[in-house]
Amino acid sequence: MREVRRVYGTGDLAALPVFAGGFINFGYWEGIPLDGDLTAEQRVASQRALYDLVAAALSIGPGDRVLEVGSGHGVGARHLLGHRPLLVRGVDVVPEQVERAARADDDPRLAFVRGSADDLPFPDSSFDAVLSVEAAQHFEDVAGFARESARVLAPAGRLAVTTFFTASDDAGAALAEALPTFASGLDRAHRVDHVVRDLRRAGFADVAARSIGEHVWRGLDRWLELGPRPDAWDRGWARLAERGLVDYYLVTARKPAGSGA
Repeated sequence: MREVRRVYGTGDLAALPVFAGGFINFGYWEGIPLDGDLTAEQRVASQRALYDLVAAALSIGPGDRVLEVGSGHGVGARHLLGHRPLLVRGVDVVPEQVERAARADDDPRLAFVRGSADDLPFPDSSFDAVLSVEAAQHFEDVAGFARESARVLAPAGRLAVTTFFTASDDAGAALAEALPTFASGLDRAHRVDHVVRDLRRAGFADVAARSIGEHVWRGLDRWLELGPRPDAWDRGWARLAERGLVDYYLVTARKPAGSGA
């Protein structure tokens, strides 16, 4: 976690040109034209769209108690308020991120706390929906996150995780060779089938992993191509995805209605 705290705490990843609007995700680019120039507004729209995709998968609506794990600046959690939940809580392991999010917290339905994905600071059955947007690649203990998510979800609660995962054990070495974020340990090469396995072992039902990379990689790469550093290392994401070494997924699951905490 030292590298996570350095990058997100001492630094401010949201300020990098690859991101915009305080979000920190690659974006969901479906419906955004990619054959011309791209504006900062379109980049922000792609990041909002990723949250909307997750919100739709969770059917977030009036009365729902929602938790985001890895909430960063809180921009995504704040965006979820547009779906009219009863409340939204954000949890992040980096104290500076929690402070940044709390400074902009001007809605009584919204609050942010410090905590780790595998030790969530909430009582059993506190939420109807748990989500994590482009944060699980940093988790040291995905199985622990799965168990904790099951614990804090009420019976029939829903879970959605979206980020990049790998399909094989040998992908990690290739990713570390090509991408500094893997080489430094900031990103971890979690296998998507292992994520599915961990969720099932934690008691979740209807666990499914769907690739959404076709609406992520091309848009991200086009944004980077048009940016201030078109020859930078991060152009490697799309090439590695084409080789099948990494892909972007939406993973969903449901806590059985008859289960306890």
